[in-house]
Amino acid sequence: MSSVKQQRGQGEPSDATDAGLRTGDDVDPPSQDELFDVLSNRRRRYAVHALEREHGPVELGDVAEQVAAWEYDVDVEQVSYDERKRVYTALQQSHLPMMDDAGVVEFDKNRGTVEATPALEDVEVYMDVVRGHEIPWSVYYLGLSGVAASLMAAVWVNAWPFSLFPDAAWGVAVVAMFAVSAVAHTYYARGQRIGETEDPPGLDS
Repeated sequence: MSSVKQQRGQGEPSDATDAGLRTGDDVDPPSQDELFDVLSNRRRRYAVHALEREHGPVELGDVAEQVAAWEYDVDVEQVSYDERKRVYTALQQSHLPMMDDAGVVEFDKNRGTVEATPALEDVEVYMDVVRGHEIPWSVYYLGLSGVAASLMAAVWVNAWPFSLFPDAAWGVAVVAMFAVSAVAHTYYARGQRIGETEDPPGLDS
């Protein structure tokens, strides 16, 4: 991939070459492990979020400035030179080359630009796993299913106090539990999609 970028830095690419790079026809999509690696780092998640809000190449300096603003919890205009430089250097030397190798971004170091690839469309699938401090929804639903099964078993054997209410009432209660959970999950998931909100998911973590 670096050889392709050197050629692009020496002159304008042909339409065919550029189309191949942007559609990913000549590049294997990132593996699950590679996406996990990308999202395991907060600074890379912030960079991904910044890129998903844009269409086309973005100046590395602009990405660094926005990421620094999120990291230091200030407005972009309040980011100091040193804060911006620290983030810029880390992105340029470490994070973006790693993301480029994974096929998540197209990073042109010579031009100082970076662009999201179609692979980022799948990134939100993995956010539930890498957030860190919260129970994954898959585990939550597994636990909820266990509670529902225990409840229905108690109703089945007419255990007290479950026998005080009709079986249908408990059935409605179970359906309501899953319905409320599904609504909450849908609402929460929308706020976790990278590039969909003003601030990146997990900004306060």
